[in-house]
Amino acid sequence: MAIVSSAAVSGSGVPARRPASPAEPAPRLLDASAQPGDGADRDTGVGSDLPQREDSLRPRRLAEYIGQRELKQVLGIAIEATRSRGDALDHVLLYGPPGLGKTTMALVLAEELGVRCRITSAPALERPRDIVGLLVNLQPRELLFIDEIHRLNRVAEEILYPAMEDCRLDLTVGKGTTARTRSLEIAPFTLVGATTRAGALSSPLRDRFGLIQRLEFYDLGDLQAIVARAAGLLELQLDAEAALEVARRCRGTPRIANRLLRRVRDVAAVRGHGAIGQQLVAESLSLHRVDARGLDASDRRLLTLLLDGHGGGPVGLDTLAAALGEDPTTLETVVEPYLLQLGFLQRTPRGRIATDAAREHLGWDAAA
Repeated sequence: MAIVSSAAVSGSGVPARRPASPAEPAPRLLDASAQPGDGADRDTGVGSDLPQREDSLRPRRLAEYIGQRELKQVLGIAIEATRSRGDALDHVLLYGPPGLGKTTMALVLAEELGVRCRITSAPALERPRDIVGLLVNLQPRELLFIDEIHRLNRVAEEILYPAMEDCRLDLTVGKGTTARTRSLEIAPFTLVGATTRAGALSSPLRDRFGLIQRLEFYDLGDLQAIVARAAGLLELQLDAEAALEVARRCRGTPRIANRLLRRVRDVAAVRGHGAIGQQLVAESLSLHRVDARGLDASDRRLLTLLLDGHGGGPVGLDTLAAALGEDPTTLETVVEPYLLQLGFLQRTPRGRIATDAAREHLGWDAAA
């Protein structure tokens, strides 16, 4: 399996070459020079020869992918059915919060099917020839992974419609009275789209995906298993309680779990610790201001402002943003979701309210 960066076409908009015939097998090579468009899901991903690299923490096969049981069951059935028919896998849309393994799942699908996975992101496909170049260079049954697919522009979407349904590109050649339309057949392929905002996709694009699956936050047991697996790949002596402590603080997200584990590794290396226990994990993550529930400095600043400055609320978003010196969109999309998930924050028509659970976590008197 290989990761291949975006291809291009000639300046005239006409593809540089036609796809290979369906009978031609797809090579399984690794192009280490190509990387995902924005690295959105890289911390849970594919292995390499260097254990210290982020990519070394990615599972390669479906059996190695920890968690997301329902998703794995659905995709496992689709993979087996596709193998038996010898067809391309149906188009897949993966959505959910960032860091849960959408890119990793695309790479696992490619590995299970024995084909290459070409990775790009929607912001990189600004011009029509960018998406055309990718499509005409796909080999039979290959996967095309587009991250942040909700950010595709209208022209790119319209190019994808016939490609997804009929394996055909409808190209306009020339301008004005000399313009003419050409149809170009392309090899059968699988589009795997990833997004954190499924509702932002247009209905025509969303409806063309045969498999639409949401990735959920991971439970504590799965996160502990992910941390233990990553520790083994990083050659760390991490006991079960230490792995559980990292799992408690990673906000239900494997990417954050792997990031915190690397910070613990740094402290252990500097202090000369061989075996890593729960106390060392707690000390290491306290240095990075990550508390026992995974709250960071920004989370605590917001809750403290609500409790100390406004009696727990309600307070409007713009007021909070101005007091904290943050952008309202940053607060709403980055800081608030995890606090809402924990039940530490409530959104009401009158504004934000800190809950009794937040008071208890920060050590405030609930009756104050």
